[in-house]
Amino acid sequence: MKVAIIGASLAGASAAVTLRDEGFDGEIELIGEEPELPYERPPLSKEYLAGAQAFEQSLVHPAEVYEQRSIELRTGAAVTSVDPRERTAVLADGSRLRADAFVIATGTRSRRPPIAGLELEGIHDLRSRADADALRAQIAPGRRAVVAGMGFVGCEVAATLRDAGVEVVAIEAFSTPLERILGPEIGRVVADLQAEHGVEMLLGDGVQAFEGDGAVRAVQTMSGRLVECDFAVVGLGAQPNTELLEGSGITVSNGVVVDEYCRTNVEGVYAAGDVALHAHPLVGGHIRVEHWRNAARQGAAAARSILGKGAPYAELHWFWSDQYDANIQYLGHHQDFDELVVRGSLDDRQFLAFYLKDGVPQSAVAFNMARQLRRASKLLEAGRPVDAGLLRDPGADLRRVAA
Repeated sequence: MKVAIIGASLAGASAAVTLRDEGFDGEIELIGEEPELPYERPPLSKEYLAGAQAFEQSLVHPAEVYEQRSIELRTGAAVTSVDPRERTAVLADGSRLRADAFVIATGTRSRRPPIAGLELEGIHDLRSRADADALRAQIAPGRRAVVAGMGFVGCEVAATLRDAGVEVVAIEAFSTPLERILGPEIGRVVADLQAEHGVEMLLGDGVQAFEGDGAVRAVQTMSGRLVECDFAVVGLGAQPNTELLEGSGITVSNGVVVDEYCRTNVEGVYAAGDVALHAHPLVGGHIRVEHWRNAARQGAAAARSILGKGAPYAELHWFWSDQYDANIQYLGHHQDFDELVVRGSLDDRQFLAFYLKDGVPQSAVAFNMARQLRRASKLLEAGRPVDAGLLRDPGADLRRVAA
C-alpha cells in the first residue's frame, strides 16, 4: 500500500510521521511545493521575522527523521490535479504518481482582493519563508510601513515592526483589531496595546488603493486619507488551496469537506490542517481552523484513520499570539455569543474572558493568564450552562466549576 500526502506542511509532516510510528510499513510520499523541509509558520510573523530565530529552529523535523522512517520527501514539487478514481495525481512537471490513499494538506494562501495597485513592489504577504525573507529585508529603524488588516498575523507583524523601530500605520475595516474573532470589547484591549506601543490605528477604514511608480509609496484609504509608506503588509484573510481538486468529485466548500474522521466524500482521500473543513463533534457543525496545534494533531488523526485506528477528531482548539509583552491565548470555538464574562481586569490586561451562548461557555480568551485558561478546558468540553458569577469570581476553582 502507498500513501501520498499532498502538502509538505505541518499537517502533512505530522501525518507522514504518525503513519510510520503507528506501524504502517507501506510506501509514504510527502510532496511539497516549497523548496524547504516542512516547517512551522508561527515564527514567520514573530521570532524569524525579527531575526531572533534561525529558520532551522522552525522545522517540524530535521531531514534525518524522514530518512530514518523511509518517508520519501519531495520538495519544490507542485501537484496540479488529483484523480481519486484512478488513484493518481499529476504534478506541475507533467509526471504522475499513483497511491492507494491520499491526504490533502495543502494549507492556505493569502487572499488577494481586487485592490488597485496591489501588484506594486514593496507590498508583502506573509505565508511562507520567502515572504518573511522579503519582508525582513525592508525592516530598518525609521522606515514607514502600512499594515492592512489587523487579524492575528497583522497584529503580530505590527508588533515586530515596532520593536524594530519601524513607524507603523494599521488600517482595519472593523472598529477594533481582532473584532471578528474576539469581539469589540476584547478588541479594544488589543487596540490600546498596539496604540501604546506607537501604532497609529485607522479603524473602521479600509484600503481603497495602493499608489506608487513601480513601488508602493502611499495607501489611499476608503475614507479618503493618504498614508505615505516605504512598504506595506497585507493580511486580509486566507484562501484554502483546493484548486487541485477541481473535477475530482471531492466536495469542496471553503476548504476540503471532511467528516469527524478526516475522511472526504471519496473513499481513500483524507484532508487535514488549514485546508480541511471538518465536522467537529463539540461544535455540532463544520469548521476550518488555521492554527498550529490543529495542523499537528489533525494530521496525526488523518493518519490513524487511514490505518483503521481513527477516532472522532474532537480537538478543543487552542492557539496563541505574542504581541509586545502580552501573551494572548484562545481555547474552544464560538461562532457567536450573547454574553461575555470577564474574570480579572481588562484595564490591566490580566484577565480570562468567557464567550457564552445561552449560558453555555463556548470558548475563552486569556490575556497573560495561561494557567487559568488551561483550568477551563474541562468546562468548555462539558458544554453545559454555568453560573456566570462563578466564572467572574477569581476565588472559584474553574476545575470545580466544570465538575
